[in-house]
Amino acid sequence: MWSGPRNISTAMMRSFENRPDTVVVDEPLYAAYLARTGIDHPAREEVVASQPTDLAEAIAALSAPLPGAVRVHYAKHMTHHVSDDMDLGWTLAFRNVMLIRDPAEVVASYVRARETCEPEDIGLPQQEWLVRLWDEHGVPPPVIDAGEFLRAPEAHLRWLCDWLEIPFTDRMLSWPAGPRESDGVWAPHWYAAVWASTGFELWRPRAIELSDHDAAVADACRPAYEMLRARRVRIQ
Repeated sequence: MWSGPRNISTAMMRSFENRPDTVVVDEPLYAAYLARTGIDHPAREEVVASQPTDLAEAIAALSAPLPGAVRVHYAKHMTHHVSDDMDLGWTLAFRNVMLIRDPAEVVASYVRARETCEPEDIGLPQQEWLVRLWDEHGVPPPVIDAGEFLRAPEAHLRWLCDWLEIPFTDRMLSWPAGPRESDGVWAPHWYAAVWASTGFELWRPRAIELSDHDAAVADACRPAYEMLRARRVRIQ
């Protein structure tokens, strides 16, 4: 599952982790991204210490044998953790799904936690070229729009399970509140709402106020969002 930040990606990870046949991994490329870019993020040193900083090692772990009765390995990826100058051919071995959200909503949420925001920070440019890469190799991904998903979580999850050829279970619709051992070490900085949740939040319209700079960031990302949204999974 490939997403930008400030989306429902962690709730989606909770949904899959609540399946009895699934193991999840939280942003496995994060430490490699921080080591490669030198960018400063909350809990940077803890993140770098908690995961492989070698990208090849992190990627290899995604294909490791699954334990016991587990048959689904769910990876929550942030698209800003990769760049278009990287060899991303390894992604073709996986079933890739793209999770998008209106950029104005993403930026408004992002700047509540971070002082600055640029288009690359919210992952939409990366989502666009990842989809183009997969298109070129004949494996177009499903695109799920968070706003529409939250209006009909069960219907979207049933569709996704059918596409993945795994059985749907209503355990995907709710989960116990609180942290998980699978949460990244950055969770205390970002996951308060998810830790308090027991299911997907009902969709509601949000009042959004952005500075001129932040509005310009959202506007710069909108063409990519609209291109992806035109391809979204539509639930009848």
